[in-house]
Amino acid sequence: MKLKNHDHIAIIGGGPAGSLTACFLLEMAQKMNISLHVDIFEPRDFTATGPPGCNMCGGVVSELLMQKMAAEGISLPKSVLLDGIDSYVLHTDADAVFIRPARAEMRIASIFRGAGPLGAESQRPLPWTSFDQHFLEMAMNRGAQHIPRRVHRLARTADLKLQVFLRPERGETAGCETPSDPYDLLVGCVGLNGSGIKLFDDLAFGYRPPPSDRAWIVELYMGDEEVHRRLGNAMHIFLLNIPRLKFAAMIPKGHYATFIILGRDVDEELANQVFHAPQVRQLFPDGWHNPVRPCHCQPRISIGSPQRPFADRVVLVGDCAASRLYKDGIGAAYRMAKVCALTALTRGITAQDFKQGYWPACQSLERDNRLGHMLFAVDRLLRHFPPFGQALLMVIRDEQNRPQDPHRLGSAIWDTFTGSASYKNIFVRAAHPVVVVRLLRAVSKAIFTRIRTGRQVQKQGYPHVI
Repeated sequence: MKLKNHDHIAIIGGGPAGSLTACFLLEMAQKMNISLHVDIFEPRDFTATGPPGCNMCGGVVSELLMQKMAAEGISLPKSVLLDGIDSYVLHTDADAVFIRPARAEMRIASIFRGAGPLGAESQRPLPWTSFDQHFLEMAMNRGAQHIPRRVHRLARTADLKLQVFLRPERGETAGCETPSDPYDLLVGCVGLNGSGIKLFDDLAFGYRPPPSDRAWIVELYMGDEEVHRRLGNAMHIFLLNIPRLKFAAMIPKGHYATFIILGRDVDEELANQVFHAPQVRQLFPDGWHNPVRPCHCQPRISIGSPQRPFADRVVLVGDCAASRLYKDGIGAAYRMAKVCALTALTRGITAQDFKQGYWPACQSLERDNRLGHMLFAVDRLLRHFPPFGQALLMVIRDEQNRPQDPHRLGSAIWDTFTGSASYKNIFVRAAHPVVVVRLLRAVSKAIFTRIRTGRQVQKQGYPHVI
C-alpha cells in the first residue's frame, strides 16, 4: 500500500513538523512524478501576537540546522531571525565564565514562533516575521492547502481510509460536524499541548504519547538597548544548585529577553527561586520590573519515548512522537518530517512500513536522549560538590585562553543547550581523557584552595567552615 497519483493527505498541525512534512512530501512526490493533494489543518493564526499565535517554544535555531535546511532549498529570511547569538555565559553558584564557540557553525539565532509576545501588537508594523507562519506559507507555496479549522474528531471509513470531522464554525448549528472527504494518509503533528493529541484515541491503534514534564517560559520586555547592554549577543545559561532545576537560560530577542526554566515539574515556586537568584537578578537594572504584562506559558515537553506512533495510513511526527531532550525541537521536527515523507513515498503507508522505515529514526533519538538524561543526572549530582563547579569554570577559562585548543568542554556545554550536536557527540568530547585530566587537576586545586582558606580563617579565630 503506497501513495499514488492524486492521493489525499491530511496533516493535523501547522507548526514546523506539519509544514516541513508537507514540504518534503510534495517535493519528493514531484521528483517521483506523483501528484499529491495535501491539506494542513491549523486553526491558530501565527500572525497574531500572544497566545492565539504562540507555539510555546524557547525559540532558537542553530546555524548548522539553517545550513541543512538551505541545502534542501529551505531558507530563512532575515526578518525571521531576531538576534544572532555567537557566544554564551555560563553562570554557576561559584562564578560565571564567558565562552565563545570555536567554530562559526555553532552559532544560533533567536526567533519568535508566533508574531511575538502579548503586548507586541503595539509595535506594529512588527519588526520581525513569525517563524511558524513562514514555514506554513512555504508549504502552501509548494502546493499544500491551509484549512484554518479545528479538528473535532477522527474516524475510519468503510475502506479503512481516514476521515476528519471539523468543529462547527460560528453560525453553524451546535453539534453539527463537518466531515471531510476520505484521506489516504493522516499525519499528526499536534505536539503535547492542547487537545489535539487526544484525537488519536478515537482510532485506537495503541498510540501513547511520550512522557512529559512542565517547562516555564516568559518573555520579558526590556527594550533593545537594555537587552543588548545586559545580555549582549550571548545566551546566558544558569546551572544553579536549586532543587528540581535542570537549567535555566536567558536569550536576547530584539526588545525582549526570553527566560526559560527546565526542571522537574516546574511551578511558580521554582520559577521565583530561579528568577530571584543573584546570578539572574544581576542581569536586570536595579529595581527593574516588567513594564508590560509578561507573556508566559508552561508547555509540556517530551522527556521519553512514545508508544506506537503509527498505524495503517496514520503516523505522528514532532513532539508528540520523537524529539530531542531539552533542546532542538525544530531540528528534530526537520529530521523526522524528512524520514516520514521518505518512508511514505518509498516504502508505503502501512503500519509495517512505518515500523521499518520511520520507527528506527524515533528509536535513534530516544537512545541519544537516554544518554542526555545520564549527563544531566551527573551534572545534578556534581552541583552538590562546590569544588567541581569551580573546577568546571577553571578548565573552560583555560580552554578560552588557548587559541589552538579544540575547546572540547566549552563546546560540549554549548551543544548541550543549543542542539548543534547529539548527546553522544557531547559525551565523547566531555569525557575525552584530556578534559578528564584537566578537570581532576582543577578539582584538586579547588579542594586545596578551600582547605588552605579554611586554615587561614581558623588561625584568625573564626569557625572553620568549608
